[in-house]
Amino acid sequence: MRHDGGRNSPIEHGFPHLDTVRAALTALHRRLSTDGVRAYAASFAPADAAFPDTDDLHLGAQRVASAMVRHLRLPDARMIISFRPMEHAAHVELTAGPEYFIEVNDRFRTHRRDLAAALAHEVTHVLLHRLDLTFPATADNEVLTDTAAAYLGAGWLLLDAYREDALTHQKLGYLTPEEFGYVLARRGELLGEDLSPWFTSPQAYEAYVRGREVARRDWRRAPLAGAGLLERRRYAKDRRAGAADPGPGATYRFEAGPGGSGQRVSFPCPVCGQRLRVPVRGRLRARCGLCATVLECDT
Repeated sequence: MRHDGGRNSPIEHGFPHLDTVRAALTALHRRLSTDGVRAYAASFAPADAAFPDTDDLHLGAQRVASAMVRHLRLPDARMIISFRPMEHAAHVELTAGPEYFIEVNDRFRTHRRDLAAALAHEVTHVLLHRLDLTFPATADNEVLTDTAAAYLGAGWLLLDAYREDALTHQKLGYLTPEEFGYVLARRGELLGEDLSPWFTSPQAYEAYVRGREVARRDWRRAPLAGAGLLERRRYAKDRRAGAADPGPGATYRFEAGPGGSGQRVSFPCPVCGQRLRVPVRGRLRARCGLCATVLECDT
């Protein structure tokens, strides 16, 4: 897992991986089912992440790793933790199991508060390996891993490890802080969870708020009934034009219905990202075939 640290280390911001993040959320719903995602309703507890300096290094690391294994529902997996100098935060060897060897950057010998965050990414690698869920490109696969960690309740630790001020620049993982916030907000919308009181890093909380706003915009996109006025006007113009591809920024697409049955519009579900196709006929309710969310639409 990547570790961006050091006083002069640039930390990327914004939403450069958002399309891949959304694809990862859809892949998780397809592979686990929405009921399977809901099985991770309780986020990884701060008490389980605590690793005081008074604890024995290796016994404490094993305790945190075991808690992460339980959280990610891998009861027959055993993590063997070792520390060594390395460029990245941590690395796991993906094998058939049941033992997995995780090497952790030596800095976590003393910076123990973030060890659970590093382990969240690596243990999620093991989970996805066992689920046979992967993206073809290595970079996209790392984004998938961070997204899964956050969406399944462990990755809030990765965001909380983000600190950026005059003296410190630190971020763990491959998502930007705002993208972590986006995924956590999508999780919160699904499960009714508010993680904002859990953040110990002020910068992490600010990134969470920025990500949450983008996640909320997913519910204000046409043809959803909650779309804003400007979005509705653009949608109406594109609908009259019958544009198959309305252009940048639009997530909807128009197409002819089967057998000349009239115009249809397709758009992504704001919960799981699965594309829905519905007739263009004004107000209606659409039920997502993947996550079963019922959406109020104005097509």
